[in-house]
Amino acid sequence: MKLKWISFFSILFSIFALADQNATSAPVINSGDTSWMLMSTALVMLMTPIGLALFYGGMTRSKNLLNTYAMVFMAFSIAMIAWVVAGFSVAFGTMEGGLNNFMGGFGNVMLNGIKWDEFASVDLGQLYPKYVFVVFQGTFAAITVAIASGSAIERMKFSTWMIFVALWTVIVYAPIAHMVWGGGYLFNAGALDFAGGTVVHMNGGLAGLVIAVLVGKRAGYGKVAMKPMSVMLTALGAGLLWFGWYGFNAGSAFGANMIAGVAMLTTTIATAIATLTWVIVEQIVFKKPTLLGAASGAVAGLVAITPAAGFVGVGGALIIGVLGSVIAFFGVAVLKKKLGYDDSLDAFGVHFLAGLFGAIATGVLALNDKALLWSGPLKDADDRLGQIMVQLESVVIVGLYTLIGTIIVYFISSLLTGGGRVDAQTEEVGLDEAIHGEKVMNL
Repeated sequence: MKLKWISFFSILFSIFALADQNATSAPVINSGDTSWMLMSTALVMLMTPIGLALFYGGMTRSKNLLNTYAMVFMAFSIAMIAWVVAGFSVAFGTMEGGLNNFMGGFGNVMLNGIKWDEFASVDLGQLYPKYVFVVFQGTFAAITVAIASGSAIERMKFSTWMIFVALWTVIVYAPIAHMVWGGGYLFNAGALDFAGGTVVHMNGGLAGLVIAVLVGKRAGYGKVAMKPMSVMLTALGAGLLWFGWYGFNAGSAFGANMIAGVAMLTTTIATAIATLTWVIVEQIVFKKPTLLGAASGAVAGLVAITPAAGFVGVGGALIIGVLGSVIAFFGVAVLKKKLGYDDSLDAFGVHFLAGLFGAIATGVLALNDKALLWSGPLKDADDRLGQIMVQLESVVIVGLYTLIGTIIVYFISSLLTGGGRVDAQTEEVGLDEAIHGEKVMNL
């Protein structure tokens, strides 16, 4: 009898000990999600100093190819530093009161308060290191400002550009990221932007146009031929961008999960149909389907699907790919000529216009599936019109903030470097030799 009571209390003690252990045990890292986020971060990193740099470099003239590549390469480096110093804090930190609608504050400057063993978000089930989240988001900031460089190549001072990158990352990009993704006004209003239609592509494309207008047109623009140095480099860059974009879009599911699979599929379908659409439109309009057009169409499709990647099905991806490509083609082939601005590598036409369309189309075409949508009128009240209105509000607010913020940052950067444009002789000789003392080929 005594042994029975001992056994009973032993079992009871074991049950309570196990319950206490479960109650107090720390969350365990999810190795699958961590691996995927590490890989996604590396893929997005590949997009900027390799993919975008080649894509842009091939479209510039040979005397400016190295400078074009250097502007993208340095944009990545400087933006990442600015991101860790203050950008992440402004984007994903918190601030007391109404200001938190627009910026996150400075509590995490230099990543202060973030521990090396801290998870991205235990409440949301994101059991991978927060440091990985910091770097992943930093690669988005870096490619956004790098996109803007394509509008101002061949005539902007390298020193002005480097200062511009540092300031713009913190002053313009970070507050927009906070408003849309970091718990700010647009996030709370229910705006849907899966991977950066407003935050990245509208933002970077419009910033590029602003710089292009402020720095002025290239000497001889519209009068002399400015042919791309190497369409092959541009096509290679486009292919690398497409490859890296799987980290960009599928990585924005923040885990190796079903939604990542949705984003990967829609990204592939939209990009493929956008590439085909651009080539067909080129054949109809110019009677020549070009490799440069195919590369441009692919990027336009990638941009257009980005805000919708995890929210739409195959049908929505096909529609977004076709219309996004047509709209970007119109921006490059028609709008640019009509308005006369010198957007050197069409950052505005491809990134801003396709991103704008994709952001609005997300509200129209997002699946009414509560498991896919993270917030918004469509999820909360099956309100399709309300979701469209929120999407329109988001593109207006992002557009206005980018416009005003970029003008201010450009003038500060220009003032600090004695003007933002190179002199006439430097522009004529070429920025590779005049600024960097290098040539593409030394024969």
